[in-house]
Amino acid sequence: MGDNLAALTTVFTEFYYWVTVVIMFLIHIGFCMYEVGASRRRNHLHTLMKNTMLIPLVTITFFFFGWWIYWAFPNGPWITGPLLTEAAAPNAPISETMGTNLADRITGVFWAAFLLFSWTAASIVSGAVIERIRSGAFWIIAVMIGSVTWIIDAAWGWHANGWMVKLLGYHDAYASGVIHGIAGGTALGVIVVLGPRLGRFTADGKAREFVPHNPWLVTIGLFLIYTGFWGFYAACNVPIISPEGIGGQITGETWTATTIYLTPTTLGAITVNFLMSLSGGLLVGYIVSKGNPFWTYSGGLAGIITASAGNDLYHPIQAMFIAGIGTYIAYKLHYWVENRFKVDDAVGAVAVHGYAGVVGLIIAGFMLWGYPSSPLEGYATVNPLGNTIGAFIMFFVLGFLPAWIVSKILDGFGLLRVPRQVELMGLDFRTSAEEEAAREDVRRAEKVLA
Repeated sequence: MGDNLAALTTVFTEFYYWVTVVIMFLIHIGFCMYEVGASRRRNHLHTLMKNTMLIPLVTITFFFFGWWIYWAFPNGPWITGPLLTEAAAPNAPISETMGTNLADRITGVFWAAFLLFSWTAASIVSGAVIERIRSGAFWIIAVMIGSVTWIIDAAWGWHANGWMVKLLGYHDAYASGVIHGIAGGTALGVIVVLGPRLGRFTADGKAREFVPHNPWLVTIGLFLIYTGFWGFYAACNVPIISPEGIGGQITGETWTATTIYLTPTTLGAITVNFLMSLSGGLLVGYIVSKGNPFWTYSGGLAGIITASAGNDLYHPIQAMFIAGIGTYIAYKLHYWVENRFKVDDAVGAVAVHGYAGVVGLIIAGFMLWGYPSSPLEGYATVNPLGNTIGAFIMFFVLGFLPAWIVSKILDGFGLLRVPRQVELMGLDFRTSAEEEAAREDVRRAEKVLA
């Protein structure tokens, strides 16, 4: 009986994560549609291929070293302990468990779930930088966040033994900061160096709106991202585990689903909270933007992201109001930063993911103050200071700073931004006839900009 139960649990867990990966694939489809819809016609293919090719690049690098980092770095290293080389060894690319192995049915699908998180983080950055970044530069940044920086923050704050969980009481159940905060910070670090698109600001510093060329494609893309987010939420859980498997203060005989921290949860709870936070974000996005469709849909996404840090524990009404607060702050901050610093975030990625994620972490620290961050003995409880410090680490230390440094280096070698004439002509391939027509467009544009 015990062997059969163990086998059934294993097969169920294997299938569970496989399904979440399939659903999460829709997130990347959504981002591709969303970004193409938001870009102008002369940049469609470049925008699409830039985001598409991060799939093989991040996948291969994540296989070779990103997955190993997650298991090796929970202690910092050298904050609460040394580099965990022995624990990471089964997840190295040459390990037996990373290949076809009937004795290990979980590693492959769990690896894939984390890989889809990596794609998501890189795709968030992709939208902010459209229409002026070189593909190669973006792919370097995509590998940086997808296979290095976000996986370090996951090891620190999204691992049952992460040092931030132990010492700070950091709580981020559905990745407000671990994915979205760091991606928003990374996007900001890049676009500060990259600069705005030509013509985005007038001579006296006023912003011009570049309206998405295809609002229907943007809408469908965002709805696909919402759909993929269901799989994202589910993949953040362990589907079924025994009290012995959890350990610590969890006792009894009832098996349960848990968060990534091994704290008990249910799919029912997060389903209600997901829908309430989506609704709160949509409502406030519609109101604050005066019915602007782009910001209404983006508001729904910002609402989910804001509430995600604590959606394993919030009451649905709390989730709705927290989502609305985060959406309002993200919208206002987006335009304040844009006007004050002349930052051109083409799709509002820094606001929707970064600012909303940071706000969500800080709110969760207050709302969940005193809750256990882990079932294990000796861990700090959830608290405002711990989550605020965590938000700073996610957005600035592992997000903005590495992206700014890498972008500065690329810019210094002339590898970050496309030449002015290429940007005016459009980044897509052109035939001879189209090229001549494009040159005429460039001459007109030069006169306008002059």
